[in-house]
Amino acid sequence: MDLTTTPEQDRLRAELRTWLRANLPWEYGVGLPPRFDDLADEVDFGRRWQADLAAARWVGVTWPVAYGGRGLGPGDNFVVQEELARARAPELVGRIGVNLAGPTLLAHGTDEQKARWLPDILGARALWCQLFSEPDAGSDLAAVRTAARRVTGGWEVEGAKVWTSYAQFADWAVCLARSDPEAPKHQGLSYFVLDMHGAGVEVRPLVQLTGEAEFNQVELHGVFVPDDQLVAGPGDGWRVAGSTLSHERGVNPRQLVIHLQHLEELLSTAAACGAFDDTRLRRRLAQAYVEVRLFQLLNWRSLSRLQRGLEPGPEGSILKLYWSEMSKRLHGLAMDVLGPAAPLWRDAADNPGAGSWQRAWLYYQAASIFAGTNEIQRNVIGERVLGLPREPAGSGPAKEAGDGRR
Repeated sequence: MDLTTTPEQDRLRAELRTWLRANLPWEYGVGLPPRFDDLADEVDFGRRWQADLAAARWVGVTWPVAYGGRGLGPGDNFVVQEELARARAPELVGRIGVNLAGPTLLAHGTDEQKARWLPDILGARALWCQLFSEPDAGSDLAAVRTAARRVTGGWEVEGAKVWTSYAQFADWAVCLARSDPEAPKHQGLSYFVLDMHGAGVEVRPLVQLTGEAEFNQVELHGVFVPDDQLVAGPGDGWRVAGSTLSHERGVNPRQLVIHLQHLEELLSTAAACGAFDDTRLRRRLAQAYVEVRLFQLLNWRSLSRLQRGLEPGPEGSILKLYWSEMSKRLHGLAMDVLGPAAPLWRDAADNPGAGSWQRAWLYYQAASIFAGTNEIQRNVIGERVLGLPREPAGSGPAKEAGDGRR
């Protein structure tokens, strides 16, 4: 594992830090994003911010220069994401396109598909969503029931998808559907790009524990998908989806910096609340510090693998499993540190953080579900990393999943 940065990466970090200090919509490293009463307003703001970043080529820095990137490596991207998070820059509203759909198209799309879709992703001129999970197959991605039926000039797609982030604002979607019902379940899938404004697409927002509605259920009623919107070939869906999932579960520098910031804020809150006087809380705070640092080392190990030209591989499941469990413990500890203030919300009196801890605690309850449930990650780790024997068909949980989140 190599923890050193190159002189070029140090210059890249300094360049971005200078740009952020001049262009952030609030004070560098201090200000917090404004609270939007309307999600549509937040998305509009996000589009403008991402367009500014992309104009300076700070979005998708590993993408080829021809498509708006910088043609840099994974280590450079880690530096950029780390600096954006450290500055508390707004998260990309188009992150599904930038982090998942775009890299998948770069790996598997035709030249015509790349030229058609990639130029609009980085600047958020087009937003993307991920239509993978389904109401009856959320933890078994290979068992999707959404059907793609061959028709003249393309495919007719019928089915339902769920937990789709920002689908109500998306222009395009990557969609996994069953194109051959007679083939074994992993072999009968195809990977499509679907027009979210097309006839037959119905989006219904789902209200989360936080009171927000960034997730959606998407109904597909005979949606026509032309042949030129099939990625790779018929039956190649499982292979192509593997690229999307590997990016979804891989190195996550933003979550690393966010949790380092959460840890720092929690320790300050604990000192202000007198939590260090409680021996049990003091030990748990020390444990939280150790766990966040271990998360940092896991990120660096995965990054070192990428810098050697290796794919993220099933080891990405270790990273996803670890950080999701860690984040739930960290935010559960925050509620105990808040003590009597834990049930309060927003700007109530004597509420440290003005509700931010409560909102984060609710949000991270889903950490063990999105990007593939933790049960699935344990199966992947057991079979593909540890080499344990595979369970007989039908005797245990499914082998792979993703839920459409960032």
